[in-house]
Amino acid sequence: MTQDLSSAYLANIVSMFRNYKALGEKALAQTPDEALLTELDANSNSIAIVVKHVGGNLRSRFRHFLTSDGEKPDRHRDSEFELSGPSSRAQVMQWWDDGWSVLLRELDALTPADLTRTVTIRGEAFLVVEALNRSVTHTAYHVGQIVLLAKHFAAANWKSLSIPKGQSAQAMKGDFKTKGIAR
Repeated sequence: MTQDLSSAYLANIVSMFRNYKALGEKALAQTPDEALLTELDANSNSIAIVVKHVGGNLRSRFRHFLTSDGEKPDRHRDSEFELSGPSSRAQVMQWWDDGWSVLLRELDALTPADLTRTVTIRGEAFLVVEALNRSVTHTAYHVGQIVLLAKHFAAANWKSLSIPKGQSAQAMKGDFKTKGIAR
């Protein structure tokens, strides 16, 4: 990658991660406390479980990102899909914040030259740019789950995180400020 392209990519990937973090937090804020632990059926995950998994994944992948395997020996992925008992909103948000703080600290330390370095995840080598793409895609997938569940549980109280349904024409005219939200 050229320096200009590398700098642009790095700024963009950081922006994407921050956008997904903000979307998740806006969705979590609209979720009633009692719904955080609700599973739609026996094969579904609650919002709390998805948050616990995202936090665990980000902590494992990005702690010592450039110098150690992204699957840390102290990570127990299967336990991310279990709750040992009732969890409070504060605990759910702690899982979220812990993962994101590790990620953002490591992203802020990256330089354009780092993008062509190699990192490992479960012993498999990836260019940093590939690992970042893999992670932002994984994160977006789970943030989408959180948003869908939050919207379901908020029901009529839901405030759109994007252009509200049926209002695309107004958005095209510039009637909405859409910077920083999904469209």
